[in-house]
Amino acid sequence: MTSDETIMKVFGAYDIRGVYPDALNEEITYKAARALVVYLDARAVAVGRDMRLSSPALAEAALRGIADQGAQAIDLGMTSTDELYFAVGKFGYPAGIMITASHNPGQYNGLKMCREEAIPLSDKSGLEDIRDSILQNDFPTPAQTFPIQKVDVLDAFVEHALGFVDIGKIRPMKIVADAGNGMAGMVLPRVFAKIPQCELIPLYFELDGHFPHHPASPIEPENMEDLQRAAQSHSADIGVAFDGDADRMFITDENANLIDGATVTAMVATSMLRKHPGSTILYNLISSRDVPEAIERAGGKAVRTRVGHSFIKPQMRSENAIFGGEHSGHFYFRDNFYADSGLIAFLHVLELLSEEHKTVSELAAPFHTRFSSGEINTRFESQSAVKAKVQEIVQTYERQPGASVDMLDGVTVNFSDWWFNVRGSNTEPFLRLNVEGDTAVRMEHGRDEVLAVIRAK
Repeated sequence: MTSDETIMKVFGAYDIRGVYPDALNEEITYKAARALVVYLDARAVAVGRDMRLSSPALAEAALRGIADQGAQAIDLGMTSTDELYFAVGKFGYPAGIMITASHNPGQYNGLKMCREEAIPLSDKSGLEDIRDSILQNDFPTPAQTFPIQKVDVLDAFVEHALGFVDIGKIRPMKIVADAGNGMAGMVLPRVFAKIPQCELIPLYFELDGHFPHHPASPIEPENMEDLQRAAQSHSADIGVAFDGDADRMFITDENANLIDGATVTAMVATSMLRKHPGSTILYNLISSRDVPEAIERAGGKAVRTRVGHSFIKPQMRSENAIFGGEHSGHFYFRDNFYADSGLIAFLHVLELLSEEHKTVSELAAPFHTRFSSGEINTRFESQSAVKAKVQEIVQTYERQPGASVDMLDGVTVNFSDWWFNVRGSNTEPFLRLNVEGDTAVRMEHGRDEVLAVIRAK
């Protein structure tokens, strides 16, 4: 029997995740699937899995739990996370479970859960109830059970994603794609079979849960180095990398320089607003000031949000936002059931490049005029120490001339030519600092100033 302490540890703010089998195992997965059926009173649950070595066993446990609780278990086989979300939304499944640990190393695995219309479950909207059901280990006996049903939705998902753009507009391009031995290696060949004018040069498309080349976490610059080298050697027009479950995406320009997620958000927003003039678009508060400026130049309404899908997706629904983007490479689309898809975002970038008749660097230049520190983490001894430091920062800056302080997510302090945000981690006693300045000198001065406050004893 798995200990209660272990069960508590694998439940996070957005998913269930841990090292297999020491933390997350078949027993927890089986019970989590049963608990999901009970919590939602779901008549059916779709299950997808990535290529991790432990994913087949965990998917089998989830399917068995769904069936044993009296719901129809839908086995989608290997899928990307955005394909799982699509299946739930498109085919009207009441719930879905994706077996993946996303960008984490191979020894990890996890469960991302959603309800009808691909609405995600988070700690305050279902995961805590599911955790408590597992701890109580008391599940009602179902009136009947159903055999597991196998369904393949990949072709339907590819057609859905391609429907966001006019593939006939996409000009011939040489594209190097790094799948990181993750699920993009299965999806991208199907996509580019429909865009024959583009040459797709595959890098690490073999599905391999050992991740033999590098971690499937393209937000880390060191994991983009192989893509950059390949893009240079092939004289590619663009490079693209996906994380392990293929819902996040990052690109390089024609010179193999990295393009950050905020700049891609501005690109996709511009493309979306050409198709949906005047629409509302969301961006998280870590994104560059260049993003809302780009949205407004393109005639859209820019709305600033908290960081994280559990905040962005509900706000998109409430404001009927056509698109939402995050600096972390998550891109959300209203017509994709408000779910994120790196693939759909990448297709928009290709279409915009083609319409503008520009290189990636030329397209990106107006959307990347400022200087960012990147995320800087500082560890504290406890979460209470983190909260105390946030209060100290508020007290320090609310008295400064020209400073505007808001507490939408952590604390953000805005000045005319620079800004910073400090947020506590959901899971560990960390403070995360992001700084942006209109010039490199302004950013560096602000960064050092705020770090001095953060790290002062």
